[in-house]
Amino acid sequence: MINFNHSLRKGLGLADGRAAQPPTPQPEPQPADGRWAQVLARLDVALQPIVHFHTGACYGFEALLRDVEAAGFANASALLAEAHAAGVLAEVEAKAHEMALAKFVGLETWRQSKLFLNLDGRSWDAGLVGRMRSMIERYGVEEAAVVFELAEHDPLSHTAAADGPLAPHRRGSFKLAVDDQGTGHSGLRLLYHAAPEFVKVDRFFIAGIATDSKKRLFLSQIVNLAHLLGVVVIAEGIETEREFFVCKEVGCDLAQGFLIQAPATEVGALRASYGDVEALARSERRVTVSDQKLIGDQIAYVVPIVLGSRMEDVFERFRSDKSSTFFPVVDSAGEPVGIVRDRELKEYTYSPFGKDLISNKIIGRKLRDFTTRCPMADINTKAEHILQAYSAVENSEGIIIVDNMKYVGFLSAHSLLRVINEKNLAAARDQNPLTKLPGNNLIHDYVAGALADTDTHYTLAYFDFDNFKPFNDKYGFRLGDRAILMFAELLARELACETCFPAHIGGDDFFGGYRQRDFDLAVESVRRIIATFRRDVESFYDDETRLRGYISGQDRQGNPTRFPLMSVSAAVVQLRPGRGAHTVDEVSQLIAGLKKEAKKAEDRMASAAMVG
Repeated sequence: MINFNHSLRKGLGLADGRAAQPPTPQPEPQPADGRWAQVLARLDVALQPIVHFHTGACYGFEALLRDVEAAGFANASALLAEAHAAGVLAEVEAKAHEMALAKFVGLETWRQSKLFLNLDGRSWDAGLVGRMRSMIERYGVEEAAVVFELAEHDPLSHTAAADGPLAPHRRGSFKLAVDDQGTGHSGLRLLYHAAPEFVKVDRFFIAGIATDSKKRLFLSQIVNLAHLLGVVVIAEGIETEREFFVCKEVGCDLAQGFLIQAPATEVGALRASYGDVEALARSERRVTVSDQKLIGDQIAYVVPIVLGSRMEDVFERFRSDKSSTFFPVVDSAGEPVGIVRDRELKEYTYSPFGKDLISNKIIGRKLRDFTTRCPMADINTKAEHILQAYSAVENSEGIIIVDNMKYVGFLSAHSLLRVINEKNLAAARDQNPLTKLPGNNLIHDYVAGALADTDTHYTLAYFDFDNFKPFNDKYGFRLGDRAILMFAELLARELACETCFPAHIGGDDFFGGYRQRDFDLAVESVRRIIATFRRDVESFYDDETRLRGYISGQDRQGNPTRFPLMSVSAAVVQLRPGRGAHTVDEVSQLIAGLKKEAKKAEDRMASAAMVG
């Protein structure tokens, strides 16, 4: 899509290698005004890649207008506004789309990609879809490869998408994307009316999301709603690794932004796959438990029906497989469109002339008319998120599972419950029985994975209670267990993100891991845990002891002594990127030394970096 309403920070992507020569189409008519002919001659279009979060494979490219300053305008919005006032906006937009198509077909892998084209609501008219169909035919591009992007901030979008000039796109194979989701005048109305295949989350909700819990909440709700509707979510404007990881954790499907690649006017600068993105995803998988195998073992491959199939073939499929009440529907690229259910076809099945009416090429209805959206999830999605999507849709048949946006199978309710049960059993085997946090085996795996991932920053924190035994002796094991549980809840709450790892070593010893977090921020988190526990644990003491500030008792030699109120000490180890090879034993030895220092320190913390 060509985003005329945005700055130069958006774009599309292209493939590696030399591209085959594109067809030579007849040029579109140009505005008669000499000035506008000169303006169009100066403009250019850039493409920016949209990639899969898990693999880095390029899914499509967004087209973005460039060189508007050279054409005499402050920005793209100013150009479009003046073009609209001059009555040439449709011609300007057509020229931009033509340039985008010319570059798109110059890509080596354009036949496996999508082209996202922005549409300005002021240029919509009854002939828009027809003109676009004529243009892409000249370039040999299929309708299913073109995605119209509708800006949510355009108050005309929801009306035009519902019953205006864009409505005919549903009779073809064009796809729709709602752009700038969350920032527009129409809010959810455009999502409701347009029934898009894609939602593009505005950069506002992505910038700084790693440290903004409100933005994370908003993004989570947008993703959840989109997935319930079977809509693919694109996070645009990703510029940092931390933004990438949060968007991936929340469940966004596709990524776009400067972290992957800036918009490029030369197709040779773009690639078919981005290995650095795949490396980021792979480094995350090293230290997180994936549900991919559990889900893969339970999904059933129900042979889908291709969207262009004849209705006679659809009826025959139901007739020959009477045990099935629905079938997945995919487009020519193997991407899911939804499902077709027998109950929507019964009106025609039991009518004397129903099948003949549908089969009539002039008045008949097509498979698209009977296709219903279905919740969809990537095979790398956590089982709990899939369960949440399934539970939110009444009378849902299940979940369509995709890998790299391609249909790979269907997860029924029964199979989903088996996935959850298997995951719970596996987790129970490796959990501490008291706190339910990951235990020693998973801690060892985490540390070993962190040491192997030498290009990524990690912070490891070992927490050890101070003066726990005197407290346990005075108040009993039951209250001691309550203090341990309180700390476990505090640790899990503070480290409640996919890039963190809270765990329970045993007794009053705990572990915390921070990945891809600045060391100073990790230390800040550890200090909060220490301070919060010291404050909250005071409520476990009786009033007299709390006011006195200590427990009277005896040391190991039987001498009278005073034990301060319980607290926690932390040994913090920094693993810098680019470090050399180290072993788990070396980390353990360093932590043992830091623990002694921490118990003597006023702030109850000691830290060091692995050297070499």
